[in-house]
Amino acid sequence: MSSIHIAPEVKQTPICIDPQTTDLRFRSLLGVGAWARLPVAIRKRFGKRLCAGQSVAYQGVVTAMRMNPAGWLLAQAARIIGAPFPFDRSSLHQPAVVVVTEDGASDGQFWVRQYGRAHGFPQVVYSSKRFAGVTGLEEYIGYGVGMALQVEATDDALLFKSDHFFLQIAGRRLRLPRALSPGKVVVGHHDLGDGCFRFSLAVTHPLFGAMLHQDAVFRDAH
Repeated sequence: MSSIHIAPEVKQTPICIDPQTTDLRFRSLLGVGAWARLPVAIRKRFGKRLCAGQSVAYQGVVTAMRMNPAGWLLAQAARIIGAPFPFDRSSLHQPAVVVVTEDGASDGQFWVRQYGRAHGFPQVVYSSKRFAGVTGLEEYIGYGVGMALQVEATDDALLFKSDHFFLQIAGRRLRLPRALSPGKVVVGHHDLGDGCFRFSLAVTHPLFGAMLHQDAVFRDAH
């Protein structure tokens, strides 16, 4: 009679969370004065350090979606590298989810943004934020494409502004000239009070104007 082998129980390492742990990375980029200028709610969201592998999710809805013809062409072309920009207007008034996961290997963060669409599968955008480079913060879109970011504080928002774009090929890093960049990308985290915030994405170009704009309103995770 053949024996039955029962695999031993695999114990999963629990995801840890320490509410006393403070994330100083964004505060260090801004400086103490600019950090203090931000609303308390934004400081709490970007000042809470997650443990490696831990995630936090925010649920919301897309409230604005605009693009001119040049923006539409840019969004379609960018689908080759993972569709980092909204590529049609069907996400307007559809559910949105953002998941942020702490990357223990790079001491950065993985971001996953999911936007519902009126028809078909939702659009999912993957990126990785790393505290590196000449500006101190870079966002990797995938396929070797990334952008260096400048961080700015206002009275009601934390802004991430593209400084330059780059390619990483065979271990080499190539900075793209401005003529080959999609324009100026500004991502904003705007506090709305009552545990809500607005995520904004804007892409403008010196020749083609305001190419893309998207707003989504989210509520704090519990």
